[in-house]
Amino acid sequence: MTDQYSALYDTYQWLIPTQFNIAQACLQRWASTPLDSRRTAVLQHGAPAPHARWTYARLAETAGKLANGLLKMGAQPGDRIVLSMEQRPEAAAACLAVLAVGAVLVPLSTRKPQRDLVACLRDAAARIAIVDASHAPALRKIQSQCPQLGQIVGLAYEDEATLPWRSLLARQEAGLQVRPMPASSPALLLYDSGPRGLLLPHSALIGALPGFVATQNWFPRPGDVFWTPLPWTDPRGLLAGLLPTLYFGQRIVAFQGRFTPERAFELMQRHGVTHSFLFPTALKVMMKAVPRPRDRYPRLQLRAVMSAGEAVGDAVFHWCRDALGLTVNEMFGQTEINYVVGNCGAYLGADGRWQAGWPARPGSMGRAYPGHRVAVIDEQGRECPRGTPGDVAVHSRDVHGQPDPVFFLGYWRNEAATRAKFTGDTADSWCRTGDTAVMDDDGYLWYQGRSDDVFKAAGYRIGPSEVENCLVKHPAVANAAVVPKPDDQRGALVKAYVVLAPGFKGDQALVSTLQQHVRGRLAPYEYPKEIEFIAALPMTTTGKVQRRVLRLQEEERARQREG
Repeated sequence: MTDQYSALYDTYQWLIPTQFNIAQACLQRWASTPLDSRRTAVLQHGAPAPHARWTYARLAETAGKLANGLLKMGAQPGDRIVLSMEQRPEAAAACLAVLAVGAVLVPLSTRKPQRDLVACLRDAAARIAIVDASHAPALRKIQSQCPQLGQIVGLAYEDEATLPWRSLLARQEAGLQVRPMPASSPALLLYDSGPRGLLLPHSALIGALPGFVATQNWFPRPGDVFWTPLPWTDPRGLLAGLLPTLYFGQRIVAFQGRFTPERAFELMQRHGVTHSFLFPTALKVMMKAVPRPRDRYPRLQLRAVMSAGEAVGDAVFHWCRDALGLTVNEMFGQTEINYVVGNCGAYLGADGRWQAGWPARPGSMGRAYPGHRVAVIDEQGRECPRGTPGDVAVHSRDVHGQPDPVFFLGYWRNEAATRAKFTGDTADSWCRTGDTAVMDDDGYLWYQGRSDDVFKAAGYRIGPSEVENCLVKHPAVANAAVVPKPDDQRGALVKAYVVLAPGFKGDQALVSTLQQHVRGRLAPYEYPKEIEFIAALPMTTTGKVQRRVLRLQEEERARQREG
C-alpha cells in the first residue's frame, strides 16, 4: 500500500456524538449564524432568477414552517413520513423538516410499479406523505389501498383530499427547532428495490462521510458545487449527494427533467459543477454521445466524479481521464452499508498540502475507506487468500475495534433477514454484501458481479462485468449485458444483449465482429457464443442494468424450447 493510504487508514478514528440529528448537522448549524446563513444551499436549474437560489436561511425558514406544521398534524418521533418529490429546494427542506421533528423519513419514488408502491406504503405504515405535482397523482390513485396514509401534503397540487403546501406553511411560525436524537435512533426507512425496507440511524450519515470526502477528492473546497442526476428520493441520491453536500455547507444543483448527455454537460457548465455522482450507464452514454466534451463545453469545472452501481470498466475510465481530464473514482457500497470501498485521487495532508491519495486502477473498485474493515470471505466466513474470489464483506467493527457507524439498523420488521445478512456474533460479525470480488496484494478489490450474476459456462466461472466492458469498447456498442443461456451440454452459454450505438446495423456480420473483438482480448471461454441486439436494456430507476430480468427471460425461453 502507498504511504498515504496507510497513514489515512491506520490512524482514522470514529468520533460519534451521543446525540446527533441529521437536520441539525445539515441545516440548523449553518442557518444559525449570519454569515453561513447567507450561503447558497440549493441552485434550482431552469428556475427564473428570483427562485433559482436558496440560501441556508431560506431553506431553514421553509423547513421550520413545515416541521411546525407536521407537529400540529400530530407527527411523533419514530413516525414514518413519506417524501415523493423531484429534485427541488422544497424537497431538501421537507427531508430535513421530517428529520428535525424526530420522525423517520421514507423517500419513495412513485415511478415504482404500482404494486410495489402499495406494498412499500403498507409496509412503512406511513400516516403522512409530502409530494409535488409530479408524484401526487400516482399516490392519490392508490391512497385508498393504504388505509394508514391519512394525509397528503401537496406542493403545486390540490384536490379535495390533499392539503396544499402553501396553505400549511402560511399558518406556521418560522424558526427551525430540531429535536435532539440519540445518534443510533432511526432516521431513514429506505426501499431500494422491491417492498423490503432498510432502517438506517442518524449516525449512518457520519459513517458515509469518509467515503464521500475521499471519492470526491477531499470535498469540500471553497466554491464547490455538487450535482447528481440521481433523484434525492433514491438512497444514493440522498446519502451520496444531498445530505453530505449540505453537511459540509456547500451548494447542490436541483434539476427536474429527463437525463440526456447534452443536458448533463450544459447543466454542469452553467452552474460551475465541480463534483458529481454519475452512474456507469450515464457515463457510457455520455462517452458515446459527446466523445470530446471539453471542446463543446470549454467552461467545465469538474474536478471529481464518483461512480457506483456497476463496474465502470477501463473504456469509461480512460475516457474520463483523457476527455474530462479527471480520474473517475469508483465507489462500492450498499444501501445497508453505504460508502465502504473506493478510490481517492487527492487528499489534504496535515501540513495543508495536497497529496496524491491512493491511485485508482482501471477496473478496480478501490480500497476500503478509512473507518471500514473490508474483506473477501468464503462461505464459512473465513477471509479468502489474496487473489481468490469470494463475498465482499464489511465488519461491524473497524480496525481499532470500534463500532462502525455506517451500518443499517436492520431490515424493517424482519429480524430473520437481518440476522441472515451477518456471519458471526451480532456485535462482532461480517456483513455480506452479496457481491463477488477478488482482493489483490495491495488491498484493491476487483469486482466480478453480484453473487447471483456470476455463473459457470462449460465449467469456467464467468463474471459478466469484464465481458460487458470489453464489448462497450467497440464503437458499435452503446451498452451490453451478459447472462447465462441454459445449455444441455455445457450447463450454460455466455450470451450478450447489446444496445447498438447510432449508425450501426445489428446483423450477423456485426455478431461475428463483436465475438472476434472479445476473443482477442479475453480468455477463449469468455467470448459470447450468442449475441442478441436489443433496443434498451432493462434498468432500475437509477440506471443499473437488471441482468436478472434477462436471465429469467433466457430460462423461460429454455423451458419453452423443451416443451
